[in-house]
Formats: sequence, structure tokens, C-alpha cells
Amino acid sequence: MTQLPSLRFDSANTPAWNEVDAISLTAEPRLVSETRAVLESDSGDLFLELSNLGLRLCSTSQRSLDYGLIVDEPDPMALKLLNEDGLSTLSSTDFSVVIQHHPLTLSVFDASGELLLKTADDGHFVRTNRVPPLARTAEGWLISFALNSNEPMYGFGEKWSSLNKRGQLIRSFNHDALGVNAEISYKNTPFGWSPEGWGVFAHTPSAVTHAVGFAPWSQRSYCCLVEDECLDIFVLLASGEITDDDAVNKPAELIGAYTQLTGRAPMPPRWSGGVILSKAYYRDADEILAAAREVREQGMPCDVITFDGRAWQDTNTRFAFEWDAARYPDPKLVVDQLKQMNFKICVWEYPLVSVDHPWFKEFAAKGWLLRDSRTGEAYEYRWDQQAFGSVLTPLPNSGIVDFTHPDAYAFWRDAHKPLFDLGVDMIKADFGEQLEDEHMLASNGENGLALHNVYAYLYNRCVFEAAEKFSQSGAFLFSRSSWTGCQRFNSQWGGDPQADWEGMMGNLRGGLAWGLSGAPFYATDVGGFYKDTRNDALYVRWAQAGIFSAHFRLHGIGAREPWSYSDEAADAVMSVLKLRYRLQHYLRNAMQQATHSGMPVQRAMVLAFPNEKQAWAFENQFMFGDDLLVAPCFDPNGRVECYLPHGEWVRFDPESADAPEVWQGGQVHQLSLALHETAVFARRGVGIPLSAVADYTDAMPSDQSDDYAIEQIWPN
Repeated sequence: MTQLPSLRFDSANTPAWNEVDAISLTAEPRLVSETRAVLESDSGDLFLELSNLGLRLCSTSQRSLDYGLIVDEPDPMALKLLNEDGLSTLSSTDFSVVIQHHPLTLSVFDASGELLLKTADDGHFVRTNRVPPLARTAEGWLISFALNSNEPMYGFGEKWSSLNKRGQLIRSFNHDALGVNAEISYKNTPFGWSPEGWGVFAHTPSAVTHAVGFAPWSQRSYCCLVEDECLDIFVLLASGEITDDDAVNKPAELIGAYTQLTGRAPMPPRWSGGVILSKAYYRDADEILAAAREVREQGMPCDVITFDGRAWQDTNTRFAFEWDAARYPDPKLVVDQLKQMNFKICVWEYPLVSVDHPWFKEFAAKGWLLRDSRTGEAYEYRWDQQAFGSVLTPLPNSGIVDFTHPDAYAFWRDAHKPLFDLGVDMIKADFGEQLEDEHMLASNGENGLALHNVYAYLYNRCVFEAAEKFSQSGAFLFSRSSWTGCQRFNSQWGGDPQADWEGMMGNLRGGLAWGLSGAPFYATDVGGFYKDTRNDALYVRWAQAGIFSAHFRLHGIGAREPWSYSDEAADAVMSVLKLRYRLQHYLRNAMQQATHSGMPVQRAMVLAFPNEKQAWAFENQFMFGDDLLVAPCFDPNGRVECYLPHGEWVRFDPESADAPEVWQGGQVHQLSLALHETAVFARRGVGIPLSAVADYTDAMPSDQSDDYAIEQIWPN
């Protein structure tokens, strides 16, 4: 093959499209089996298949390394092929694809003949296509699709900006983002979709760049650059089926299709829905035991208390599954005391081994660490010390565990057994974004950049398997970095938000975006991670929003217990923590939906109300399950603007003895909230099940199905 053109950019950040030739066919398409067509092109042969999920286009050469990102291959449908005059039509019972040969373009129709999607038609007065519909470049494969005017797109992972990515340049590439203030993020997946009923998923471990109506590339096209030698693209298509409420929810169908391919989250254990208490960090046994006692003395509902990184590991020698002997000469004694107070235990880990621990040399000798291709020795990862500032402890040079090595994988998984035997219930799997150098080399032959994204998947899978194998209280993993398929390892948190109003807003949006990307269970760092601002209003408003998420964690640098703030703030937060427990039955129902369909617990308005476009613009509010609408307060003075969709709504306030006031939908409402008040609404006529409050979930009454018993249906 001749040398591939590079995507060279001009001063306006526009690719030199004149230098990128669109792929053309060199022969008429032909069927090589009942269900597969081959497209011979000037950039190699391509396969095309149709299934009930849509269209799959892939290069005939595929990766030799399959990481298991896809768990359920769609069944391809029987095809009919018609070739005539430079056009070909492939058809199945559900869809047909019209293929233009020169250049190669695709137009997809449903069974009735309605156009669903076509590759880019951004033209030029000199040539037919300004933006190539399909091209092979030095950077990878480029495929482009036409966008209608103002057509939005959603998904693409945990991103902090507006949920509608139209106009943005998004890169699917994991980062230790050190906050929620830029495009970079910890959790990415190359899956985006349009509420018009189509989505694109690039099946790859490699980086993917998405120009979503990004004007310097094309304001009328979605361009997807897959930085891989191989191409495997799924074009997912919604059927437009009527749901139980006589409405079409194409976004839900697309998320369902994506999670059918890549897997759905298993049901988390019941206790994980309670309050998780953490901080960075409890310094010794006396401090964490004192905090635990105060939680119980104050009557704060709480299920889990957390030993963060420095709380139980010696920073200079971590990570090695061992307690810092100087502070924990008998860790079982400490764990047993916490268990006697009815706490579940969470401990932190990361997949690196300090050069100052004997494991570094032992692992290196066995080939269990990533190697440096220049020296053949174990790669020493050097941390950017600026990231630690004056608050966090600088970390030692470290080796990175090679999860592609079967023995290293098995060792790391099974090394969790003593922790679970001790009484640990939950792992907080931190980091996993550190494969940043092409000179890193894994045992399977991949370099660090090629392995970069999928490393998070391998790491999370390993630790989740440990929890499945050894946990005595149910498998639950809390992870920070993620890639395609990590929703199967059941929950994630949004890392390191700045402790201010924009940090709160960005963190919540990241969770909603992750939900729109097929991952249903998410938590924010309630109160904000970075800086101990002691901002009462921020803390209260964050907690008021956070209880309406799949998981709830109080965490940050500095205390996050309610009584560490003012009395007024403490009263307001204690009230919502109790409400969190009253909503456990309702939450479990939403979680069950997620495990069956991929629908997130927190649902952005475009997903919850796909047929009410005016609702989509209100991106900072969301539905919690089917029936509760939450409009978080991001204003220190308590002002909230929210949109109530069509129908009638009532203000959700289980503590009030008054009949709830009816609010009309289809309009915007302005509210002014006292510190203890929230802007949460329930659909009128729908009963919200409420459970009894308890100090921890195991003390809550259960019904015959082993779910939380319903004490009350609100409103009475």
C-alpha cells in the first residue's frame, strides 16, 4: 500500500481535506456468505453486515488481541444484493443500505424506505465530498456521517461540559484529569448517539477522536477518527418501537443496543446504596474509629467507612496489599471494631508497585510489570510531582502491573483474598490512566499507548473478579478510570472535583454523560474533593443532589461529616441522608431496570423525555428513576430554574404534612430555596414507595422478596 496521507492541520485547526482521498470501491460488492458482503476498495477489503441492531462495517484484517469488550455479538441477517450503475443495494428484513462506489458512501433506510442515516455529504464546489465519507490516513480510519441542522449528539463517556456535544472536539482517551474543568476525563468510551435514532460505536481499545459538528472540521458532519490499524464500526439503529407508555424512546433503545453488545452492570449489593463515608484521609486507627463512633452517636445513617490510600498503606512502599505496620500492628482488631459498629469496610488500591518495595524486583523478574522497550527492564513510572501540591504526599517511582500477563493477573486478583477474609467489603480501585509512553511494553506485545485505554478495563475486571470470588457481602467495585465494557464491573465515581459551584456542576454533568454512555451507576465526591472550603451552602446543595444518584459518597480533602459544618448545614444534610434511606426501595427498582436495560439511575432529560425537545436544554436537571425529577441548586442564594415536562407534577417533600401543591408541566419555573429545601418533583398520581429509616441498610426491614419493606406510599 502507498504511504497514507496524514491529517495535517492549518492555522484554523482544519484538516487539509484536499490531501485525504476518500475510499472508493475497486469492484462491485459481492456476498461471501448469506449474511456478509465484501467491499473491495483501494484501501483494502471491508466487510459489511446487517443485524437487528443496525450495521457493522469492518476491515477484513482484525486485531489478533481480543480483550473481550464485546460480550454479545449480534446475529447477522440474511442479505440480498443488487448491483447496478455504480450503486449497490444490500437489504435485510429490517434495513437496506445503498452503497455508492466512487467514492464509497452509505445511505441506510428502514424497511419502509425512510432514510435513517447517511455518510457525510459535506460537499465542495470543486469536488463531490469536502469531508471524506470514509478514508484511511496515517493516524487511522476516518468515517464521517451527515448531521441535520441543529441535530444534537450525546454520549462519548464522562465529560464535564454540556451533554449535547454538537460543536465539540471530543477525544476518547483516558486521563488522570486532576479535576472536572477540561475536556480530559477518567472514563471514556467511543460511543455517541443522536436522538434521531442512530449511534456509532467504534470497537477498539485505541484512542478515538470525535469531531461532532465541530466547525473547524465540518459544522454539518460527525467525523470519527479511529486511531487503530483495524476498523470495526457498529452503526446502531433504533427501531422506534412503542414503549409501555405509548411513546417512542430511541435514546433508550440505542443505549440498550450498546449495552447488549458490551454488557450490562450486575446488581450491586444492597448495602452499597447506603451512605459511603470517606475523606483524604483518616490518618490512623484512632481517628477512623473516633469518626465511626461519632457517626453512630450522632444518628447519621451510614453503611460504609473508607480507608483511603494513605489511611492504610505506607505511601513509600505502596501498593502491596499490606497494612502500614507502624499504624496498624493488628488491623483485624480495627476492622472488628468497625464491624461491631455495623460498618462495611472500603479500602483503596492502585495498580502500581513502588520501587522501594521488594515486590518491584520480584515482579520484574517474573515479567509481571510493564517493561521499558529501550532497556528491557521494568518500566519505572515517575509521577508529575506538581500534581501533589502542598496537600497530597508525593509518590515514589513505581512499576505498573501488567494485567496482560496471565500469572500477574491471577496473582493480583487472588492477593485480595486476605483483605476480604479480614472483613473488607469493598474496593476503591483508583488510577489506571498511567500508560502514557510508547516505550512501555506489555507481555502480550502491546505498547503503552496501544494498551492505554483498555488497561482500565483489564484492571477493573481483575479487581471485580476478586470481589466476586472472595467478598462475603456481595461483589461491589468502585472505580475511577473506565473504558468500553467497564459498566460490567458495576459502579464508578467521578474523580477529584474542585470544591466550588462549578466543580459540583461539572461532577454532576460527568455522571449524567457517563449514564448517557451506557454506565448506569455513578457517584460524585459530595462536598468536592480539592480544597477544604467549609462552604455550608455548597456542601448542603451537593448532598441534596447526591442522594438522588445510584451511589452516594461523602469525600474530600478535609472532614465531610455533617457536624464538621455549621449547625444549620448539619441539620439540612442529616435530613437528606435520612431521605436517602427512605428511598432505598425506590432506588433498588431503578437499579433493577439498569441491569436489564442499561438505563442509568440518573437520566438526563434527553433520555427521560426524548419526545419533548424543549426539555433537552435543561442539562443540569435529571430524572432519578422513573418518577422523580431533580433540579439541583447551583446558586449560593438558593435560586433554581427548572423545566417541568408536560403533565402535572407535585413537589416531593415526605416530611410535610400538607397536601402537595400541583405544578403545571410544559413550562419553566423559578424557585427560591431555603437551605433545607430542594427542587424535587414527582409525577402527579404516582406513588413513591418509602422505606423506614435506619442507621444502616442491614437494619432496615425487608419484605418477602428480600427487598426493602415499604413503610409508606407518598403521598398518602
